[in-house]
Formats: sequence, structure tokens, C-alpha cells
Amino acid sequence: MRNAVVTPEGDQIRWVELPGEEPPRVYVHGLGATSPAYFTEVAVHPLLAGRRSLLVDLLGHGISDRPAGFDYTLESHADALAEALTRASVTGAELIAHSMGGSVAIVLAVRHPHLVSRLVLVDANLDPIPATPSSGGSSGIASYSEQQFLVDGWEEVRDRVGSHWWSTMRLAGREALHRSAVHLTRGTVPTMRELLLDLKIPRAYLLPEAVGPLPGADALTAAGVSVVAIPDCGHNIMLDNPEAFASATAAALTDRNQG
Repeated sequence: MRNAVVTPEGDQIRWVELPGEEPPRVYVHGLGATSPAYFTEVAVHPLLAGRRSLLVDLLGHGISDRPAGFDYTLESHADALAEALTRASVTGAELIAHSMGGSVAIVLAVRHPHLVSRLVLVDANLDPIPATPSSGGSSGIASYSEQQFLVDGWEEVRDRVGSHWWSTMRLAGREALHRSAVHLTRGTVPTMRELLLDLKIPRAYLLPEAVGPLPGADALTAAGVSVVAIPDCGHNIMLDNPEAFASATAAALTDRNQG
């Protein structure tokens, strides 16, 4: 396990690092998740192994610190991640980022372009999401006020999301979980989709085949984003179908026609 101080208050981001060749790969988890749990199997897959790989936990999640005073906007997540990568002597990394982590990765690539050479987004959030009471995930969490969530909302969310997601969600700070969800549902200005369209680096977007066509896929493809549907999986593509995930990710990371 490695660590880096990323705030003036001394809060630390931590990650599991696998040795290998440069340029490095950085794996970033989604809301209420942790990168070692979600990405280790695919990071050591024969199609992806052999590169220096950082399985990073965003601030407030997993093995990283959970400061209650941090605002957990997508921009702040990206800046804290940038500080960790800088302290790890990372430049020109290939980012493989899931769900909310994909949103953070897009913002990172815009705000700190020297840190990112490629993006592989895994069913990432590209647009604002309406807050929806009694639903799972970010939309349900964001429907609470922070005080409501801290008092009893987190228990209601625990009961809705199920034991698999809760096994990592319970590691997140409660303020971190709520604020991250609120800012994810609000998105960015311009939106994450608009930011992604304007990036000039190679970009790929993986989504579950079962959810149907990705909204706005034609515009993404026209802008050079490779949109790839993965069979036999749900939102957690890397866990549900690691073989297909590794194959599609490896292809995206070697495709010279993107960007």
C-alpha cells in the first residue's frame, strides 16, 4: 500500500501499486466502491498485466482518509487525485475508471492534462442525474439532505443497495458518500459529456450490452470516442465479465485511431 498527502490538512489518498513498465495505468472506482476490490483481477489479467498499475481509492473511500471537512465535488476529487499522482511521479497515465470514477477521470484529464494520456471509461456518468427518493445509488443518496442521510438515511440506503455493494460502501465516510453523490448527480458545467467530447486524447467508453444503445453515442463516435458494448454483464463490467472487460480494455489502450 502506498500513500500521499493531498490536502493542506494532511489527509491522505492511498492505493495498491503493482510494479511494471511505464507509462503507468491508474484504476479509479465508482461511488461507494474501492479500486483494489473492483480492479485487481483485471489489472493482473494476462492482457493487461506487466504495467505499473495504481489501484487508487478516492478521498473518502476505501483505504483513503475520510475527512468530514472536504467538499467532495468532482473537481475536488480530481484535484486530490492529481496531487496523489504527482507525488507518485505519475505522468501520461492511462486511466481506467468506473462510474463516478469515470466522471472524476474526465475532469482530471481536463484540469491536469499532463497526467492523462488515455481514458477508458467504464459505464461512467456523463450527464446530470435526477435525485430519486427510494432508489439505489447516487440518485437515492442525493435525495436526502446531508443531515437526514447522516442520521438514518445511510441505514435506508444500506438496506436498498444489498450486501455486495454495501461491503465496500460501508468503508466510505458518510459525509463523503453523501456529498460525492450530490455532486455526481449535479455534474459539472460544462457537463462531463461535453468535456469528454472536447478532449483530444484517445478515449473509449465501455457499457453493458444489455442496457441498449448509449445515448448520444453517434456524437461521441464522431468526436473520436470508441463506444464498446460488453455482453453478459451489468454495471460492474469488470466483475461480471472480466474476460470481455480485459479484452476490450486492452484493445482500447492499443487503438491508435482514437482521439
